[in-house]
Amino acid sequence: QVQLVESGGGLVQAGGSLRLSCVASGHTFISLTMAWFRQPPGKEREYVAVISRSGNIRDYAGSVKGRFTISRDNAKNTVYLQMNNLKPEDTGVYYCAAKESSALFTDTPNYDYWGQGTQVTVSS
Repeated sequence: QVQLVESGGGLVQAGGSLRLSCVASGHTFISLTMAWFRQPPGKEREYVAVISRSGNIRDYAGSVKGRFTISRDNAKNTVYLQMNNLKPEDTGVYYCAAKESSALFTDTPNYDYWGQGTQVTVSS
């Protein structure tokens, strides 16, 4: 069983930056593909970014490409999401997700483990 704990959310002005962290426990971290999703107010959960087990392959949703960077530190069992040039439409609850697989899934049903979420609010 994998436990995921996110941190780093908060309130920031448009154009600002935040870095989210997600610490995993209960499983061999390097065997997990890791991803970030978010759920805007009143909307369904949506894909943000995914990173391969080794960290050498990354993919992003079009809405965040060029502004967000996903990374991981396998020695610390941690995945990060660096968010720059934040916009009000980035507001939502951000979730860390994990799956024991080499495939880079971008759909929520494919992930087996989820964190509790961290709130990100971007003011205009």
